[in-house]
Amino acid sequence: MSKRFLVFQHMPWEGPGQHLIRSAKKQRVRLDIVEVWHQPIPDVDPYDGVIVLGGSPNVDQGKEYPFLKAEKEVIRLALKADRAYLGFCLGHQLLADALRARIGHNFCRSVGFIKGHLTKEGRRHAMFRSMPRSFPLFKWHGQAVLPPLPKEIEVLVTSVECEVEAISVRDRPHLVGLQFDNHAGAVSDVSVWAEKDREWLSHPPGIDRAGMVKDAGKHEAFIGEQFELMFTNYIKIIS
Repeated sequence: MSKRFLVFQHMPWEGPGQHLIRSAKKQRVRLDIVEVWHQPIPDVDPYDGVIVLGGSPNVDQGKEYPFLKAEKEVIRLALKADRAYLGFCLGHQLLADALRARIGHNFCRSVGFIKGHLTKEGRRHAMFRSMPRSFPLFKWHGQAVLPPLPKEIEVLVTSVECEVEAISVRDRPHLVGLQFDNHAGAVSDVSVWAEKDREWLSHPPGIDRAGMVKDAGKHEAFIGEQFELMFTNYIKIIS
């Protein structure tokens, strides 16, 4: 039976991403997008789960981004109802925040393509079944989920640039946060992000935007294949 997810989008140019769109179509998953900066969040009860994308806000910037207050409340209620949750970047941090973890500045700004590594918990988690122990990550963040974590949170993926690259909750594998943005690792997505977020990328300087788009071309096929596997595994978890 097909699934329906309510998708929270935070920026006009930062949509679901080509890899997520394609994977959802293959799994017959309908993505209903709500642009939270100007649209009210509908009732989540008719949906099988919630997908929360990334974006410019930090989790503590409610004054600058007033929509965060309502979004956090909806997320809290969705978790209380034990609804499926899949978060990317900011969505990952909002999940961690709802679970009482700390969010703050990462020890470095992590942008571009790096290698991630499954932890012992990650190798056991159903979402990463048949995944290699190490695989490329597409990164785009300065904030991160900070250790120590509440006992119920498991770290599934880590890297040299961010200790907490993915999380889930013990005995609740349908709650997943991914700090990385592999859902949007296609060249077309990376090109748009590099253009639209050029001001953020330029402070401090040092990000090679053209080189990052070139790297996207090198990794696109493999990241797309691996993301499709992760998403397929995730849908099996909630089926």
